[in-house]
Amino acid sequence: MPRIPPIPQLIVRSHDPRRFRRVASLIGLIWLVSLAVAGAIVWRYARVSPANVSESESIADLRNANEALKQRVAVLERADQVGKIAASDLQQSLREREEEIAGLRADLAFYGRLVGGGARREGLAIHSVHVAPVPDARAWNVSITLTQNLKRSQVTSGRVQLVVEGVTGQRLKLVAWPELTGNAAPSGWSFAFKYFQQVAGTIVLPEDFVPNRIRIMADAGGEGGRIEQSFAWVDAQANEEVGNVQ
Repeated sequence: MPRIPPIPQLIVRSHDPRRFRRVASLIGLIWLVSLAVAGAIVWRYARVSPANVSESESIADLRNANEALKQRVAVLERADQVGKIAASDLQQSLREREEEIAGLRADLAFYGRLVGGGARREGLAIHSVHVAPVPDARAWNVSITLTQNLKRSQVTSGRVQLVVEGVTGQRLKLVAWPELTGNAAPSGWSFAFKYFQQVAGTIVLPEDFVPNRIRIMADAGGEGGRIEQSFAWVDAQANEEVGNVQ
């Protein structure tokens, strides 16, 4: 027997105009809200974009200013270095001038003692001795400054010799004049002057010999007098030479 489908049930609802208006109002409100959100987004991008451009320009300006300051600092540092070098050179020049002036004053005082009217009269004297090594040799150049102002305008003449005291190994040793000069000047180096003179020559020290003192003997004979004086070797190396005045 064939199956007969059930008869559909019909639901009858009454028409409500107010409900229709509420749905329409809700749809319209949603549409307005979407328009407002879209407008806000557009307004925000329209307002932020120029600020971003301005900010980028500001960053670029700051970077340029920073580079300019770095260059300025580098220039100032170089100028400071140049100034320090110039100041150091100036100080060195001043020190050299001061030393030169001190030397000239010492020379002037030395000359004054010799020829000045109030200078104390004295006979033959050893003012100083200066020694300097000869490169790549055991030889030494020796300069001895002799003075006198006892016999004004008269020539004092004679000869000068020297000996060197020192150490060889663990023993004290005295190197006499003949060994120092190899008998090149058996009677000594000669001198002849009125006020002072620098007597110069060369000596040769023995191998492995360490000098400590140098002893000078000057003999002008007769009334000229004779004098003997010792100097420390290190002091003789530090002394400066004096020019001749016959």
